[in-house]
Amino acid sequence: MPYRFEVDGWKQYVMNWYDPHRQLEAPEDEIAAIGQALEALVAHGVLPHSGYDMALFDAHRAAVRERFDIPWTAITPRMQRLLYAINAIAQPRVMVAVGVFCGNTFISNAGAAIGPGACYEAERVVGLELRTEEADRARSNVATLECPEGYGHNRVDVEILGEDGMPWLRAIAQPIDLLYLDPDGPRGVGKSIYLHMLEAGWHALHPGSLVLAHNSVNSAHQLSDYLSYVRDSARFSQSVNVVVDDQGLEVSLV
Repeated sequence: MPYRFEVDGWKQYVMNWYDPHRQLEAPEDEIAAIGQALEALVAHGVLPHSGYDMALFDAHRAAVRERFDIPWTAITPRMQRLLYAINAIAQPRVMVAVGVFCGNTFISNAGAAIGPGACYEAERVVGLELRTEEADRARSNVATLECPEGYGHNRVDVEILGEDGMPWLRAIAQPIDLLYLDPDGPRGVGKSIYLHMLEAGWHALHPGSLVLAHNSVNSAHQLSDYLSYVRDSARFSQSVNVVVDDQGLEVSLV
């Protein structure tokens, strides 16, 4: 059931985290790399198709570049496109992102539903960040995409919360269609907290829900228990490790 997809030359694709908008390759090469990744997800039954509106993605990227305050980020241009495309294709009614830092990880997912890159009408998109100052920054960043008609072309419920994701996920009663995980636990826990977050929100997932876990490559050792969990066919119908950069993304379908 588990599958690993790798873009050729991914080890050489390295971003300066403090210069997130620098173009690292020709646009057509980025598009081709992510297209291959999406086709792999389609081939393994994770996504229904690989098509997304590239002009809307370009509008999303331009807005983030121009308006967001990003002190640093490990979200590469390839990963930004991949996260946007997965959300644009899956069109989750409820998307929850845990560990959103300054909001860049959040908007890479939610940008398919809010702002100039919006391509569908979601009901609720939520970003959770434990550090209050970064939650405030994320909230301010996302607010720059607001327009008089709401976010994008619909009035989706957008929440950026300075809260611990664990109790929040335990308490949610609403079904979650897409859960994005990128938190860091305290010293000694680190990325292994992903599994605890997943277990906290498990009751809200349903057949067809997607779970995306950033750092499936560079933090694979810390994520060993999490990866074993999502790659267990008794729990998930499919899980694909998508390696487009040195960070990686585990994409799992309930």
